[in-house]
Amino acid sequence: MGKMNLSEAEREELIAMPRSRTMAVGQLRRARLILLLDEGTSREAIMTELRRDSRFITTWKTRFASDRLGGLYGRQPGRAPRRDLVRLEARVLDYTLRRKPQDGATHWSSRKLAAQLGIPFMTVQRIWRKHDIRPHRPDTHMVSNDPDFETKAAGVIGLYLNPPAHAVMFCADEKTAIQAFDRKDRVPPLSPGRAESHGFEYKRNGTLSLFAALSTATGEVLGKTAPRHTSAQFVAFLTEVVSAQRAAQEIHVICDNVSSHKTAAVQTFLADHPNVTMHYTPTYSSWLNQVENWFARIQRDVITRGVFTSTNDLHKKLMRYIRQYNKQAEPLKWKYSDPTRRIRCDSSGSMD
Repeated sequence: MGKMNLSEAEREELIAMPRSRTMAVGQLRRARLILLLDEGTSREAIMTELRRDSRFITTWKTRFASDRLGGLYGRQPGRAPRRDLVRLEARVLDYTLRRKPQDGATHWSSRKLAAQLGIPFMTVQRIWRKHDIRPHRPDTHMVSNDPDFETKAAGVIGLYLNPPAHAVMFCADEKTAIQAFDRKDRVPPLSPGRAESHGFEYKRNGTLSLFAALSTATGEVLGKTAPRHTSAQFVAFLTEVVSAQRAAQEIHVICDNVSSHKTAAVQTFLADHPNVTMHYTPTYSSWLNQVENWFARIQRDVITRGVFTSTNDLHKKLMRYIRQYNKQAEPLKWKYSDPTRRIRCDSSGSMD
């Protein structure tokens, strides 16, 4: 009989454990410890072979002596008693939404709020994620002061949802004062481990305005550049749009209500073309115009990082982008992510 007083059944089970393919490494190490102790191996030799300290030997020797083989299984210590989560969430939300950091910062970070409340920062992040709160990501907005905002907005959205039969509809606007920037320093290209770099200094080579009309049915864009943004240029662009359609085709144009879209020249054009109807978005609500979405694309794809040696170069690159875009154009599909949220303007001027 060895020093651990192992029975034959216990010895056989301890010896068989290393042959298991599913048993945890820690369990195998404890079984080996008991066998070494039963053989009378010294503590120093055991610590060397198992690479564990004296406390490991004492702990598992005591557990085996008390519970035999059952004592070799790891015991789940359990988690510490959890706080009142409802009250904790309420406190985190109260600080996040109604209070400001005392150091003068404009918003809370998860670590700063966690230090203030004495809780782990991951708890703050978990609560923010649960309630979809993102203090680090501000949005911008423009509140419409149009007293007929809801009526006008519903009219524009109605045109998108139920366009007039046998008519074509365009969203038209202009992107003004596009700078033809040329970089004074060379542009190191994108390469592994290095982003494309633009020199800080640039040369101004003039500006152009881009007039665009997006077809809501096909997504295709008609474009035209002009050196200036004037009502006369807008009328000239509308003339090109009309001439690109078949004769007497009913045409509806959605645009914002900037002054250049409502001049006497525009009214004369509409009188001369009774088949054209203008629809104006509410004040400060040009986001209802689908062409603004396309302007964001060309800004991102061409203008922001573009290098233009002249206004003629800028014109060519804008027109090339429009031609390539039209080859695979698709109509925009707008939808509410939350249909319960309506677009409306209350009496105080705030907007849902």
